[in-house]
Amino acid sequence: MNNVDVIKSTQLWVKNVIVKYNICPFAKRELDRGSIRYCDEDRTEIEDVLDRLTEECKYLDSHPETETTLLILSEACSDFEHFLDLIYLSNHLLQMSQYEGVYQLAHFHPDYCFEGDAEDAASNYSNRSPYPTLHIIRESSMERAIAAHPDVDSIPNRNITFMNKKGSPFFADLLASCLFNKA
Repeated sequence: MNNVDVIKSTQLWVKNVIVKYNICPFAKRELDRGSIRYCDEDRTEIEDVLDRLTEECKYLDSHPETETTLLILSEACSDFEHFLDLIYLSNHLLQMSQYEGVYQLAHFHPDYCFEGDAEDAASNYSNRSPYPTLHIIRESSMERAIAAHPDVDSIPNRNITFMNKKGSPFFADLLASCLFNKA
């Protein structure tokens, strides 16, 4: 597996899952604008991943034309429980680095499972991705997008209803179709 395949897989996932099925109603605009940055971090040590997270925040600081970054962890945190630990540390890092209120994180993982849901629940696919991924979001942009949306509170329930209707096998196949050369 190489960095190009990892990024291509994630781009395909954003286009063919997140945007096509309107899982995130804010993603299409950024996809169309070409303002999503895709970065593969292939180091496995948590400290390296946290360093890269800081680097990506600094990148966004100096590149206002880039709306958001998907930091793809192609080699780290394949275990979902370890990924949850990374999310905790990442949010703490944002707070300690004075980025709280500037950036927020969304997170995706191939084995994502919402607390209280069965592992095979279709609703988990709203946060399942080809690789563990940290999505760095400009908080000010998110606030504007939320303010402009007619009913932001309905998004999670709409996704759950839609995903349950389509079913886990549909989304498992769809996610698998996004993978390039995964060994």
